[in-house]
Formats: sequence, C-alpha cells, structure tokens
Amino acid sequence: MVLPIVAIIGRPNVGKSALVNRFAGGRQSIVFDQPGVTRDRTYQPAFWKDRDFLVVDTGGLVFDDDTEFLPFIREQAMAALVESSAAIFVVDGQFGPTEGDQEIATWLRTQGVPVLLAVNKCESPEEGVVQAAQFWELGLGEPYAVSAIHGSGSGELLDALVGHLPETDELEEIEEYRVAIIGRPNVGKSSMLNAFVGQARSIVSPISGTTRDAIDMVVTRDDKRYRLIDTAGIRRKKNVDFGPEFFGINRAFKAIKRSDVVLLVIDALDGVTEQDQKLAGLIEQEGRACVIVVNKWDAIDKDSHTIYEFDKTIESKLHFLGWAQRLYVSALTGQRLPKILDAVDASVEQHRRRVTTSVVNEVLEDSVSWHTPPTTRQGRQGRIYYGTQVRSQPPSFALFVNDPKLFGESYRRYIEQQFRKNLGYDGTPIRLLWRGKSMRDLERAAGANRATKVSRAN
Repeated sequence: MVLPIVAIIGRPNVGKSALVNRFAGGRQSIVFDQPGVTRDRTYQPAFWKDRDFLVVDTGGLVFDDDTEFLPFIREQAMAALVESSAAIFVVDGQFGPTEGDQEIATWLRTQGVPVLLAVNKCESPEEGVVQAAQFWELGLGEPYAVSAIHGSGSGELLDALVGHLPETDELEEIEEYRVAIIGRPNVGKSSMLNAFVGQARSIVSPISGTTRDAIDMVVTRDDKRYRLIDTAGIRRKKNVDFGPEFFGINRAFKAIKRSDVVLLVIDALDGVTEQDQKLAGLIEQEGRACVIVVNKWDAIDKDSHTIYEFDKTIESKLHFLGWAQRLYVSALTGQRLPKILDAVDASVEQHRRRVTTSVVNEVLEDSVSWHTPPTTRQGRQGRIYYGTQVRSQPPSFALFVNDPKLFGESYRRYIEQQFRKNLGYDGTPIRLLWRGKSMRDLERAAGANRATKVSRAN
C-alpha cells in the first residue's frame, strides 16, 4: 500500500521524535536529550480514524550554521518535505517563538505544502493555551497546543491533519519486501542505499556513527516494492557507550527481526572480521533470509584467483551462512548493484516457499535409503516415520522419529544437506524440528483421524 507521507519539521530538541513516537504508537524514533540525534529522515507507519499514513522524522533545522552534519540534515528535511502530503511544524511552547522558528516558518510558507503548527511541551492545559497563542505571530494559522509526552492535544492535531490525506481505500496495493542493510560502521551501507534510490537519502560521511537510526526508504521495481532499511553501524558491545549509538544499534537489531531479507555488507578491504561473524550468527538465529554483499570490490587489486580466495574465506568464517548468495559490488561505481534486488527476490521466494508433505517424505525416504540412521551399542536404531512442513519464514519441518536422541549432529546435518540438495531453499535458513513419537502413537492418531472423518460423513 502506497501511503501518504507527513513530514515533522522543526528546530533541534523541540520534541519532533517524541511526537513521531506518539503518532506511531511506540518508541520508534530515538529520543535523547542532545542536539543532532536525528540526522537522516526516518519513516514510521501511523493511523488515525480511517487514514493510514507514514510520519517522517527529520533532523533539527538550523539555517545559519554549516558546521558538522547540519547542511546534510537540511537536505534531508527538504527532501522529506518534497515527498509529503502535509507537514507538521513543531515548536517549543515553553521556550516561546525564536528567530530560528521564524526562519523555518518563512521557508515553509514558500513550499506549497499544507502546514500544521504544533506547539509542543504544553503539559498544563491552562498554560498551554497561553503558550500556544504566542505562535500566532509565525503566520501559519492556528497553533495546536500538544504534549508529545502525555499525548494531550495530539487528537485535535491529527483531526486537522486527516483532512489533507487521501482515504485509505483509495491507496494502491503493492507487494512489499522488507530488506535490512546490516554491517559494521563505514562498510558502505548508506552509500549502497543512496545508489539504489538515486538520491542522497542517507547522510554519507567517513565519520563513524553518522547513521544513528534505522532509516526506511521505499524503492519500486516492476510490480514489487522494496522497503530498504539502512541501519547504524554495529560495533563491539564494549566499545559502545550509552546514548544515541546504543539506541541506534538496538534499532539495527530490531530491523533484522522485521525484515524478510538481510543484506550483510562486508568491507572487501577489511575482509571477514569477528564482528561480521557475530552479525551473521544473529541473522541465522533470527531465521532471516540473507544475501552477503562484499562492498568496495573496485578498491581491490584483483587477478583471476582473487574472487575464489575470498569465497573460500567466507565459506570458512561464515560457514553457517553457506546457503546465502554472495555478491561482489561497488556502491561507489554501481558495479553489480542491480543484482542485489534480483538476489533479494530469489531469497524471499525461498524464504516463503512451502512444499507438500508427500514431497517431504519422498526426500526423507530417498535420504534414509542412501544413509540409514545410526545404531547405538545397545542395538537401538533411529527411525524416521514421516515429516511435514509446519511453517515458512523460515521454512521449518517437523520430523517425527522414534527418539530424537538417536540422531547425532552429523546425521542431522546430512538430512539438512539432503533437503537443500533436493528442495533448494537457497538464500534462506531452514529448521528441522526432531519430534519423538512412537509408532503406536502415530497409529493411534491416524485411527482417531479416520474415525473423525467417518463420523462427519455420517
């Protein structure tokens, strides 16, 4: 569904992110008492009455200062406004109107986008009316007294907002794939996102920690939509202090959980590091489909053996992601970047795929005929009665056996290899759930099932 966008604009530390969290119904944007925490624009879904929309959090606008990231933050806020159906200009009711507020108001009047004025930090209903009245001088119409922390006044503000948004049943339905871009700091995640989008969607800087929040961007190709989620670079836990980076890394972990596919970005110059191994383990643990993207391939001196040697390194260090497709790309030159979305398509298809019980049991019968289950010293042999797929995302199969303890790790790996050999599932982890069940229990269950069918027929 292609949702309308509402941009949240304002100076630093007026409570924009807190208001976004209020609209989105949760703690989605990072809120921290420090200017410049929000830098890129981040999108969160929201709903009011009969309207669905995306609310976009932006960095604090400062027009008369070009130090550090401020020019980039202005670019991001301006880009957000261009794609928005409406904007909410947030000001600080306790601080009163400032010269910075007046500059932003003057700029907003020239943008041709409907603007609602939200006077935040009006916690007291009585004083809030007086605080809001001061902002009539900005010339943007009625100021709405709100408290992002307590929620007071937000209903009236949203009531006014929905008049500028299309009705939900008018919105176009498009299938969407969620793709999280994960990696260590400065491996080129934001550059890759910008190359996909064709614009400076994320701020790119050689300074570690530039991206702080999980940043959503939608790209459409053919009849599919890809929600690309740029994330903060994930450093070792011991190197991370409590603050914006700590919250940004938590958002990155959550981005993995809410994604269909994870792009694990590795720096070709650094090779596979210990931190890359930990991130790969987390992806496998969460059961997400994955594409391993080796970036900065253009900076490597190559011969005919280079790619094969790098492949061997990945196989040895990331062996638990042996099922993931690998791509060698350059976000700087655009080399092989279009192939990433092709790999995403293939991985999502496998991640969501289901096979029939009859096919599962054909694979099991063939596997057992080639390699029978092990036998203990006491003469007990493992028996696989049957298997069935119980879920997808990731594909999971329940194997009913006489005793799970009779199947060691080597035989379990063999069965998984046979599943992949015969069923595919490239690009996604699979789960084999070994369930103990005696033949008598299976016969009893089958008999009860037949009896139920007969009684229904009568």
